[in-house]
Amino acid sequence: MFKFIHAADLHLDSPLRGLARYEGAPTEELRGATRQALEGLIRIAIEEAVTFVLFAGDIYDGDWRDYNTGLFFGSQMSKLRQAGIKVFLISGNHDAQSQITKTIHLPENVRQLSTRKAETVRLDDLEVAIHGRGFSKRAVTEDISETYPAAMAGYFNIGMLHTSATGREGHEPYAPCTTSGLSAKGYDYWALGHVHKREVLCEDPWIVFSGNIQGRHIREQGVKGCSIVTVKDSAVCNVEHRGLDVVRWHHVQVDATDVQDGDEILEKVGEAVQEKVEEDPVLLHAIRVTLHGRCNAHTELQAQPDHWINQIRAVATDNSNGKAWIEKVKIQTKAKIDLERIQAREDAVSGLLQSLASVDSMQKALEALEREFTSLKNKLPVELQGSDEALNLDSPAKREDMLAEVQQILIPRFLSGEDLG
Repeated sequence: MFKFIHAADLHLDSPLRGLARYEGAPTEELRGATRQALEGLIRIAIEEAVTFVLFAGDIYDGDWRDYNTGLFFGSQMSKLRQAGIKVFLISGNHDAQSQITKTIHLPENVRQLSTRKAETVRLDDLEVAIHGRGFSKRAVTEDISETYPAAMAGYFNIGMLHTSATGREGHEPYAPCTTSGLSAKGYDYWALGHVHKREVLCEDPWIVFSGNIQGRHIREQGVKGCSIVTVKDSAVCNVEHRGLDVVRWHHVQVDATDVQDGDEILEKVGEAVQEKVEEDPVLLHAIRVTLHGRCNAHTELQAQPDHWINQIRAVATDNSNGKAWIEKVKIQTKAKIDLERIQAREDAVSGLLQSLASVDSMQKALEALEREFTSLKNKLPVELQGSDEALNLDSPAKREDMLAEVQQILIPRFLSGEDLG
């Protein structure tokens, strides 16, 4: 019996672009998180006495320029060498993009598989064959798994591949392949990288995305880590996902339906944040809070959004003993408005509603506005252009959301003090 670790997408010292935009962000904890996650992996490898570790690509970020990142990785691999643990890795698209990656010297226990063709490494004492091929360039668009050899008879066969498989949202379609195509190779385990969310594509044979070891932003939520694989009698008998992240990202949806005031909102947010922190009180939890639902508290929230956002941050810090950082608060509540009753009135407010209801004319106005803002948008930083906050009036759904938001802002203000329900 032996064990090995399968990990991928370390993205060591990922620059976390745009972090400075977040007031009060725990900058040092976030910037050091990928290193701490790797240190945790090394500890687990030694404690579990694994025989070898597999890294399925993207050790580094493509545009890294600091040799200290490579030196840090090398120092961690030296700890594995001292424990008698071998390391096998393939380069991913980010590794291939970097010139520095190619010049870093690694300890002799580390074996990087070829980027020119599929390579096989035999561990005859274990009767294990490891097959893999790294990226020689950033964009590999062909199915390189087709070039892998058939399984070696009498050996436990492992395939290492950096791939988008059949395509995953948020990931470039590199080295595409199918589950059936991988299964046809006859391997016992496929160690996949590139996709940052853990996913088991198949259990016979095992085809696994281990996910990245540390979430880097709100789109990488939940437990991040590695897979510990146990092999007995030349067959996988256990695949365990082990958490490594030191900062965990969450998106907390708080239903504010029928909430009467801001203080009740704070109570609900405090409870939701505390629930997330209690899942693992040791970690730092980076949380985005979205408030939604029709409620009387909407007018109060809209009147002083900065005040209530800061109150939410304060409550989260207090309820978590400093273990929660609120990355962003999105107020998406709606006022409790009886539109039919208001439309029946014969006044300026009912006229406003009729204008807003004329979607075609309003959308044409928004489309014109989009054209006016195009040059300004092109000057924004890349991370802002592609974020979920980016101005995108090309989307019909986005335009409808904006019109609904205008209605929710204007009507309560015009009818301040009146019963809207």
